[in-house]
Amino acid sequence: MTTESVNHAAVGTPLVRSAMPADLVAIERLLTESSLPLDGVRDALADFVVAEAGGALVGVAGLEVCCEHALLRSVAVLPVWRSHGLGRALVTRVISDAEARGIRALYLLTTTAERYFPGFGFTPVVRSDVPADVQATSEFRSACPATATVMRRPAGAAAP
Repeated sequence: MTTESVNHAAVGTPLVRSAMPADLVAIERLLTESSLPLDGVRDALADFVVAEAGGALVGVAGLEVCCEHALLRSVAVLPVWRSHGLGRALVTRVISDAEARGIRALYLLTTTAERYFPGFGFTPVVRSDVPADVQATSEFRSACPATATVMRRPAGAAAP
């Protein structure tokens, strides 16, 4: 699936499913190719979802649970699969999973997608307003730069 063009009709619609331990290498490769941090991925893998098409992993999104809050992280889609609604499907699934677990609010850090996430009900917040349990994650402490935009989505927030 690393070719520049993919016949999406021939490969079929990607299946969004829970990540499995066997997916870790492919997830790490996709995150590395997308310039996203790997810190904490192995520990939070049980709360990741992946998209698979034609037997290959083509997208990923993660949830890092921190008591009553969670961090939406590691959202990546192979370039040939972008603009096909796959990122939206992955993020929507993670939000749904978080709300089903009773998570009070989701947070995220981004250096490139601050215009993408408001479509899911996320709004920018200042770092000091982020709960201590989320600030304690490795992604928040060191993996993402201090210049990253921090965003919050309260549970049940409707997308605009």
